[in-house]
Amino acid sequence: MKTADFCRDFAQTLVNWFLQYGRDYPWRRTTDPWAILVSEVMLQQTTIPTVLARYEAWMQRYPTPSHLAQASEQDALLSWEGLGYYRRVRALQAAARAVCEQYAGVFPQSESKLRALPGIGDYTAAAVLSFAYNKPAPLVDANVARVLARIYNDPTPIDSTAGRKNMAQRAAVLVHRSNPRAYNSALMELGQSICIPGRPNCLICPVRPFCHAQHPEILPVKAAKRQITTMEHWDIWQLTPHGLLMEQQPTTARHAGMYRLPRRPRELAQSLPHICDQTYAITRYKVTRHLHRARGDMSPQNAEQYIPIDRLESIPMASPDRKLVLKLLTELPEQTHLDEAKKQKKLSGR
Repeated sequence: MKTADFCRDFAQTLVNWFLQYGRDYPWRRTTDPWAILVSEVMLQQTTIPTVLARYEAWMQRYPTPSHLAQASEQDALLSWEGLGYYRRVRALQAAARAVCEQYAGVFPQSESKLRALPGIGDYTAAAVLSFAYNKPAPLVDANVARVLARIYNDPTPIDSTAGRKNMAQRAAVLVHRSNPRAYNSALMELGQSICIPGRPNCLICPVRPFCHAQHPEILPVKAAKRQITTMEHWDIWQLTPHGLLMEQQPTTARHAGMYRLPRRPRELAQSLPHICDQTYAITRYKVTRHLHRARGDMSPQNAEQYIPIDRLESIPMASPDRKLVLKLLTELPEQTHLDEAKKQKKLSGR
């Protein structure tokens, strides 16, 4: 089969399958570029079920770029809790403000102008172009790269320079010219539901006649994984009549503007009563938090402040901090909170 015929037939077969069997997601029911941009940003490194549980409520809160542009950073961060990778909502807010300032709230339709917006790369720009404006922009995410590596039986590591180049070129020639919106959705869904990692469901694959993979279960090939780095930090728990001691992180920190339990040097923390340990993962880091009960005479440092318990829900925290704070406040009876607060107030002379 000639290359042009192969590309045309492959794309049309995939579109026909999707139009009949494609899953219904809220972001597939709209051509609003803002709604599509939000969905694409949420779906970065986050599972579809997690996004489905949050997407529509979030869109009701920020239905246009103007709504997010006018929100405070703390409100934006708070709305993103549970989705993780908070730099995404900062970038989304920066893009919303740029759209409002440069284009009066109306999204541009050219790739170069979309790419010029803060936080929007090749993939995200192509997603907006194809899903909002039905322009034949090729998309390559992890699912698409897996499908294409198998279709072409390509052992080149997909996360190498050569592999990324191959995927981009193939995606560009295969994209459906008249219905890229359905085609790109179909290609991603194929990778999510049929051409899955490990052993794919080849018997029910709609594009099986086009696939050259001899051993699809070993494709795609990836470069060696980065090693997991272990980290530890020592935090304190201090509950007083003024509230729980928390620290707001500086603008240069990973979770800038968000609040966390205060940290102390290991030697100091280990001299205090131990409450519990918490282990969590962040990208390539495995982190262990050692939490200790502060003395009543310990004073706040730098950006630390007492947050009343009834205000804790209204301040942004990373998920590990939020889970630990809620866990301890739930496990300790209310009277224990009061007794501890009174005791620490007496010890501190306040």
